[in-house]
Amino acid sequence: MRRSRITAYVTSLLLASGLALTGATATQAQAATGGYVALGDSYSSGVGAGSYISSSGSCDRSTNAYPYLWNAAHSPSSFSFLACSGATTDDVLSGQLGTLSSSTALVSVTIGGNDAGFADVMTTCVISSDSTCLSRISTAQAYVDSTLPGKLDAVYDAIRAKAPNAKVVVLGYPRFYKLGTTCLGLSATKRSAINNAADYIDTAIAKRAADHGFTYGDVRSTFSGHEICSGSSWLHSVNWLDITESYHPTAAGQSGGYLPVLTSNG
Repeated sequence: MRRSRITAYVTSLLLASGLALTGATATQAQAATGGYVALGDSYSSGVGAGSYISSSGSCDRSTNAYPYLWNAAHSPSSFSFLACSGATTDDVLSGQLGTLSSSTALVSVTIGGNDAGFADVMTTCVISSDSTCLSRISTAQAYVDSTLPGKLDAVYDAIRAKAPNAKVVVLGYPRFYKLGTTCLGLSATKRSAINNAADYIDTAIAKRAADHGFTYGDVRSTFSGHEICSGSSWLHSVNWLDITESYHPTAAGQSGGYLPVLTSNG
């Protein structure tokens, strides 16, 4: 084999190796030259995952939350963990954007569920009739149609303005229930309607993210088989001892449901 052919062969091997590694290390390489900022609501702060950082107060930021786990695994040049339990789009705009800059390389965010009344929807469905649950979900879906897109646009526009060079990963919400199985608690009608509502808001969020050139991270596939009633749930059902943890990911849901989606899409 002539030297030119050997050189070409070795070069092709190196290129192939580089391409094979790109998917696994792109986020790490990107963040190594800049910082990582984690924004959003309780699904990003880690409510339900335990091991809360005392200094985070009522924001309930967890060392088991996917942003904290990603930072520990990839060591970006800086890490700003600002996600907060109960946050709405207005809260992100008013209190979570301060560390974004032109040197920010990666931003992750879950937001929109509280705007649409997630907590009230779940409370209504737990304590009320099927028809009342369906009515409340219909009201939430009307909000998702009429108002939430503009709210998301405002957040996404502000992120891009403050972090013009960042890769932005918008993560969605899981389906809550495994259907078609015997399950104590909510009726099959309620469980199906709640899952449909999760799909409804995820579709809206994905559309707004795409229109802003952001990456949408769909967690429904990673949570598949780990919904409530699955026998291996990564989500809390109603937790009467700590009601705020109800319908939030467990530590396993953060590490197995959310973290892989950020890693693969970042």
